[in-house]
Amino acid sequence: MSVFLDGELSAEERSSAGRFQIIPVPLERTVSYGSGTENGPAAIIEASNELERITNGQEPCADGVFTQEAVDCTGDLPDVMERIAARTNAAVLAGQVPVTLGGEHSLSYGAVMGVARALNKPVGLVQIDAHADLRVAYQGNKHSHASVMHLLSEQGVRLAQFGVRALCQEEMDSRAANSVFFKDAEELVVGNIHEVDLPDDFPEDVYVSFDVDGLDPSQMPATGTPVPGGLGYYQALRLVEHALKGRRCVGLDVVELAPDGNAAWDFTAAQIAYRLMAAC
Repeated sequence: MSVFLDGELSAEERSSAGRFQIIPVPLERTVSYGSGTENGPAAIIEASNELERITNGQEPCADGVFTQEAVDCTGDLPDVMERIAARTNAAVLAGQVPVTLGGEHSLSYGAVMGVARALNKPVGLVQIDAHADLRVAYQGNKHSHASVMHLLSEQGVRLAQFGVRALCQEEMDSRAANSVFFKDAEELVVGNIHEVDLPDDFPEDVYVSFDVDGLDPSQMPATGTPVPGGLGYYQALRLVEHALKGRRCVGLDVVELAPDGNAAWDFTAAQIAYRLMAAC
């Protein structure tokens, strides 16, 4: 089995007791444009072997990184979501941080619900994304990648969205109905904004969902739904890191990588995952 950061970890650091639990989810069931997300987790893990131990002045792997077996993504989507939830729930109950690697964005429903069940308290979600993902359903599927944030909002998860630049009226209505906090891409990019304060009443426990299409396609073309006018690499990361100040990161995912043969994009996704681990 491939291991995240395999070439850098000592025997002790790769123990199953490690603080960071890598959970590969090769899910590709509701993609609506490009394809290939099922290959995302393996590509991220392979590229991670080229990472250095230090990121942003920290060394998260020293706290241990364990790579679990990939989640079985066959069968009905609600069943897949429960399998994902069981993994993230177990990690949080053990005092660990689940790092879920996708796979399409619909997986975040299972990942977040597992974390929320373990904590049994309000959870906020910080989302980097080109899309709001707030449709009630898409192509008849409520578990679509385009509906995942609507499902989570229905479960009481508070959302903060950064980098959105493609949304419909239904999603704008959902933002208003669910008190979604947002700063969209045009405002952030044109204003060169790297720090945004979350509302004072935003939950202390925060889950981070990083859809790689939140980045501009010039920096991340290997995704099924690229949209021009996206965030820069450092801009996206600093927005997340600032949002986490004074709060606790209880889990994260990196989703929607669709490998296209250029290892640079796989490495970018791996570096994002590792740097987000450093923010936890």
